[in-house]
Amino acid sequence: MISKIPSAGFQDNVKFRNIIINGDMSIAQRGTSASGLTGSGYNTIDRFSLVNTGLATWTQSQSTDVPSGQGFAKSLKMDCTTADASPASGDLLQLRTAFEGQNLQYLNFGTSSAKSLTLSFWVKSNKTGTYTMVFFHRDVAKQFSKSYTISSANTWEKKTITVVGNTANGIDNDNGKSFDVWFNLGAGSNFTSGSLSSSWEADADANYAVGQVNLADSTSNEWYITGVQLEAGTTASDFEFLPHDVNLQRCQRYYFVKANGSPQDLGIATYYTSSDLRGSFGFPTTMRAIPTLEVESVSSGYDFRRDGGVDRMNEFALNNASLTSVSIIATSLVSGTAGQSGHLFTDDASCFVAVSSEL
Repeated sequence: MISKIPSAGFQDNVKFRNIIINGDMSIAQRGTSASGLTGSGYNTIDRFSLVNTGLATWTQSQSTDVPSGQGFAKSLKMDCTTADASPASGDLLQLRTAFEGQNLQYLNFGTSSAKSLTLSFWVKSNKTGTYTMVFFHRDVAKQFSKSYTISSANTWEKKTITVVGNTANGIDNDNGKSFDVWFNLGAGSNFTSGSLSSSWEADADANYAVGQVNLADSTSNEWYITGVQLEAGTTASDFEFLPHDVNLQRCQRYYFVKANGSPQDLGIATYYTSSDLRGSFGFPTTMRAIPTLEVESVSSGYDFRRDGGVDRMNEFALNNASLTSVSIIATSLVSGTAGQSGHLFTDDASCFVAVSSEL
């Protein structure tokens, strides 16, 4: 006799209880290190973007410095390389991660049964003191700011922060950016002159980072984070480790690197006319939205290998795209023969081809 396994709601299931994708910092499709960072954007670790509006210069990297005995292999490291001890009023330095609204419906925001959220993470820095963070309900521009303390220099510490659910406002049920978590690392007076939240409140810059230390005040400063988990409820459970392939595919919904270096096959291409070469490649998973194309221009860095020869080009442009594939068109190439087909390859270590549907 076979016993029937009782079903469980999504929020009660052990699998995928962590709302944050890549919280163990194990996936870094763009590369493991980026230096000279003075602006904002994704740089190394997937699903974690840097916001920097003028506060110092940084190197961000995927580090092997992790808390001992916790099962982690990687962390995200921020290293100050040019200091700024006196932030301007509008300066802000944050690490952010964002989520689709359709993945958060089980939180029941906008109802009397809205679930609390608990964030847990491991953090380490030589710069002790008060750090701040923001839970941001983007659909309705409401925030909940909180603080934590790094007590011991150069020591991994686990932090746990809980906020109540937003009973007043629901979360949009779509693939747009509905909710963010921001880790503040430095801020000017525009973001520190108010008070931290005691409830969900209207977006107010002054309340983002009250009491925040300035990680940018010395080139000796470093900050590490790993094991980031956001889950429904008022207690933190053990970090949910996923298989590497599962974690990678979840990241590839937002960003997919087709080629990084050489030699790598970009797919089949055909001369549509004697001067119009078009190719295409598919994605390993359905992307969140119609993606954009990212290509590193490299002089004669890309090859079209066909019967009888090789044509070289510098880059490609987007022809059209869907959620599962993209068509590209060469923008610099020698003439060919209409109807002739072959394969596109990278032929230089600097070649880079990716598609993005980041939040």
